[in-house]
Amino acid sequence: MLLRIFRQFGPPATVGASLCLALVLSGCNARPEPTASSPDTAHASAAKSPAPAQDPTPAQASATVNTDAEPFTTTGPLVVDQQANVAAERDGQVVAVRVQIADHVSKGQTLALLDSRELEAARDAAAAKVTALKAEVREWKAEQDVETADLHRADLLRDAKVLDEVDWEHIKYKLQETIAEVSRYQADESEAQYQLQALDVQLDQSRITAPFTGVVGRVSARVGQEVKTGDALFWVTAERPLHILFTIPEGELRAVHPGTRLDLTTPVFPGLHQAAVVRRVSPVVDPSSDSIEVVGDLDRPSALLKPGMSMQIHLERP
Repeated sequence: MLLRIFRQFGPPATVGASLCLALVLSGCNARPEPTASSPDTAHASAAKSPAPAQDPTPAQASATVNTDAEPFTTTGPLVVDQQANVAAERDGQVVAVRVQIADHVSKGQTLALLDSRELEAARDAAAAKVTALKAEVREWKAEQDVETADLHRADLLRDAKVLDEVDWEHIKYKLQETIAEVSRYQADESEAQYQLQALDVQLDQSRITAPFTGVVGRVSARVGQEVKTGDALFWVTAERPLHILFTIPEGELRAVHPGTRLDLTTPVFPGLHQAAVVRRVSPVVDPSSDSIEVVGDLDRPSALLKPGMSMQIHLERP
């Protein structure tokens, strides 16, 4: 064996040197595998792996919750205490229109007139009849007074045996007839007075008037127009005081009570903020909508605001 090695590689010293050189080179290129228990390996693994996320504590979680309640917002119209359609109270033809839209009117002011010529003629006749019947009543009452005195004298004469029973009965019956005539003419006078009053009412209904002081919001009457009883001819509204009317869900009842401050805005005037305060809260809930009606009063309302305008209502929850 040694002879074979010697022949192939040379002397033993040379072979030993070659073997040593091969072992050194192989040791430099080899890298030892780290074991699982190596401290260096554990430290490298910890550096490469991210730390697991920890759940926040209850105190930290509550600190991140937004406790500011958002303001409640809804819409509602501006209203006033007095608003009314002024309708025709009898059939007739419009002969005059005295006001137009936006005119300010006072209570009792004439807005329009209906044709009343026939009624005026009938009223004149009824008034004349009443006058005549009153005169008849006066005459019959005077006759009654005379015959009452005659019967008193007849009573004395009959007691004195001067007047017989037949003549006394004649005087008595004549007085009774006169009393009956007085009653008849008084009844006729009362009926004529009733007819006269009815005609006065119809004549008064020929004059369409403002029911209260306010402004004319709508005019539907035209000269020559034939109207029927109940036809709306005008719409009159008061201008002040202004109120805000709106509803809130049942769940928002805690946020609204008398005295709650409101902030009103409208897209018509973007820069306007109108202050208001809740005056009344309905004591009942509408079962059909689960809502509650609320009325608020405007604090020094802006001249820009008009009855009927739709407003946005903002209020802070407690």
